[in-house]
Amino acid sequence: MSTSPRARRMARNHKRMAGQPKLNLVALMDIFTILVLFLIVNNGDVEVLQSDRNITLPESVSEHKPELALTIKITSDDVIVEDLTVERIDTVLAQPEMLLTGLGEELQRRASLASPLSEQEEAVGRPVIIMGDQGTPYALLKRVMATCAQSGYRDISLAVNSKPPAPGVNPALASQEG
Repeated sequence: MSTSPRARRMARNHKRMAGQPKLNLVALMDIFTILVLFLIVNNGDVEVLQSDRNITLPESVSEHKPELALTIKITSDDVIVEDLTVERIDTVLAQPEMLLTGLGEELQRRASLASPLSEQEEAVGRPVIIMGDQGTPYALLKRVMATCAQSGYRDISLAVNSKPPAPGVNPALASQEG
């Protein structure tokens, strides 16, 4: 008895499908490659400084992001380099000298431990980020910046909270004005 073409085709398909299934890894590898590239590209977009609950940063529309560097925190009570308290604010404000001795000594110590600067880096100075509360007196901030410059840390960045520019304001012009 002869079978119909449909029955033969179905038997052939059943025999072919009865074997071990094969996994197609090409599509899976494509997905993982795209995922890895996405994560690599978007990994470096956000630079977050370790926040301090004692410091309320001022807001700015500047789009320039500082590179990670030595951080100086100015709280209402202390001047802190990384996690080391180097000056008391009440003592600093009572001193007539422009430069802060404790801060200067700590910056000199850290500079001596760091690698030597290239000629280009020597011209710009070592980088430093100053995190000061928005209520920090300008006279104190000026003294901290003068001490940093005297110690070779002339590439100074001030930490701020980023906010979107006002409607109708060009962000490039706003960051140049402020």
